[in-house]
Amino acid sequence: MTTSPPQVIAIIPARYHSNRFEGKPLALIQGRPMIQHVVERARQVGLLSRVVVATDDERIAETVEGFGGSWVMTRRDHATGTDRLAEAAGLLEISDQDVIVNIQGDQPLFPPAIVEQVARPLIDDPSLPMATLIYKIVRQEEVADPNHVKTVFDCHGNALYFSRSPIPFQRDPDEGEVPTYYKHLGLYAYRKGFLMTFVGLPEGRWERFEKLEQLRALEFGYTIRVILTDHDSVEVDTPKDLLRVEELLAASR
Repeated sequence: MTTSPPQVIAIIPARYHSNRFEGKPLALIQGRPMIQHVVERARQVGLLSRVVVATDDERIAETVEGFGGSWVMTRRDHATGTDRLAEAAGLLEISDQDVIVNIQGDQPLFPPAIVEQVARPLIDDPSLPMATLIYKIVRQEEVADPNHVKTVFDCHGNALYFSRSPIPFQRDPDEGEVPTYYKHLGLYAYRKGFLMTFVGLPEGRWERFEKLEQLRALEFGYTIRVILTDHDSVEVDTPKDLLRVEELLAASR
């Protein structure tokens, strides 16, 4: 008996309250709220069977409803976006073998192609619990920037570690060869069953120091497949970032 391939569902966590940018999902970009830009890009991905916004605020829910999107209301007290993702997955009654893609609600310019890139390994390998994207760093200033998370991985494409520090460290810079640095892009795909396991794990030691959730999975022995992509993505963390997004959209026309 053959089994049908898993469904792939995109969930977009979007909370209203933010220390750096209150109401960020509703910020207007070319006259439309940022969350609408994200949803519309996700809808371009033929692989996805559903696109759902997971929010904690009626204003965001009403906005999503207004442009014809789907949403689910989650609690406000989640410590992380992954916890919100897991609650949404439970409310949506997604099968344990299905694949959930966590699309960040603050990346209104993400290339739709990266969704299939991150989900495909889990479709092809039913034993794989989790995957994420990496990008070869081309701007040297990003290597030392702790806001750009770096990663190293094994010969099978599985993550060894993620860090806010430059890794690998080059002990002898005079040797000639310069290491290639890879930064982590915040797009994840999870097997739904593993997602529920993951949020039930205690905080990891390395996670506590680096403030990087994905280290919890590595510390408890789970595999994270990393996929090298040619596509970078712009995150909106502050109102100033909106200007850059506006400029990039104008330049792409």
